[in-house]
Amino acid sequence: MGVFSPVVRVRLDGGVVRPDFESDPDAVLQLSQVTVRRGAKLLLDSVDWTVEEDERWAVLGPNGAGKTTLLQLAATTMHPTTGAVVVFGERLGAVDVFELRPRIGLSSAALAQRIPPGELVIDVVVSAGYAVIGRWREAYGRLDVRRARTLLNRFGVAELAERAYGTLSEGERKRVQIARAMMTDPELLLLDEPAAGMDLGGREDLLRRLARLAADPEAPAMVLVTHHVEEIPLGISHALLLGEGKVVAQGLIADVLTSANLSRAFGLDLVVECEDGRYFARAR
Repeated sequence: MGVFSPVVRVRLDGGVVRPDFESDPDAVLQLSQVTVRRGAKLLLDSVDWTVEEDERWAVLGPNGAGKTTLLQLAATTMHPTTGAVVVFGERLGAVDVFELRPRIGLSSAALAQRIPPGELVIDVVVSAGYAVIGRWREAYGRLDVRRARTLLNRFGVAELAERAYGTLSEGERKRVQIARAMMTDPELLLLDEPAAGMDLGGREDLLRRLARLAADPEAPAMVLVTHHVEEIPLGISHALLLGEGKVVAQGLIADVLTSANLSRAFGLDLVVECEDGRYFARAR
C-alpha cells in the first residue's frame, strides 16, 4: 500500500472519504483500511486486500464474518464507513458507480431474489447486456442471444433456455446466474456461494466447469465466496480468510488454508487436508 496524503474529503451521502493513497495499476480491486459499521455493529474492521487481474480468489469464513459485506463493496453496491475501496482504479465515493457495474459480473442471492419467476432462462441471461432484470421491450440481436446460449451451455444448462426461471432447481438457478454474470464479458467476476444448495453430482460438475474458467487466461479476475473448503474449484490461486470482520489470513491458497488458520477463523479445532488440489476439512 502507498502512503496516505493529508487530504480528507466528504462524500455527497455524508460518508467520509479517507485520504488518497497510491493505487496498484495492476489491481482490479483494492481495499485499504476498510471498516463498515451499521449502527453499533461492526461488519468489517480495517481490511486491506488487493485483487489483481490474473488472480482467482476464494473468500472464506463463518456466518457473520463479513463475506457478504466484502462482496457488496466489490460489487459497488455498498460504500465503506471509513477507508478506501478502489475498483478498476476508481475510488468509491468519487466516481459514478453505474459506469463501473457493467464491468463487474455478479452472482448473488440478493440478485437472484429479484429475478421474476416467470422470466425465460434465455432472457435472464441476455438481459444482463442491458443491466436490467426482467425483459421488457429491449431488442436483442442474434449475437447477444447466441452468446447467452453459449454461456448456458458452458455451465451445463443449455437445455433450460426456454424454461421459466421459477421452475428450476436451486442448483440450476445458480448455473443460470453465473451465465448471466458472464454475459457482459466482465473484468471482475464475483460469485457468492455458487455451489450452495447443490447435490454432490451437481456440485462436482459445476466445480469442474469453474475450474476450466479459472484456468482460462482470458477469463476475468475471480472472487468466489464460500463457507466450505470443499466448494473451492481447482485453479483458485489465492484465499482470504475472515473471522468476526477481520482478516485472519490472506495470500496464496496453500499458505492460507491450513488447519491452524481455519481453526482460528471458525473457532473449532479443524484438520484441513489437500488432495490433488482440492481441500477438505473436518473436526479433529
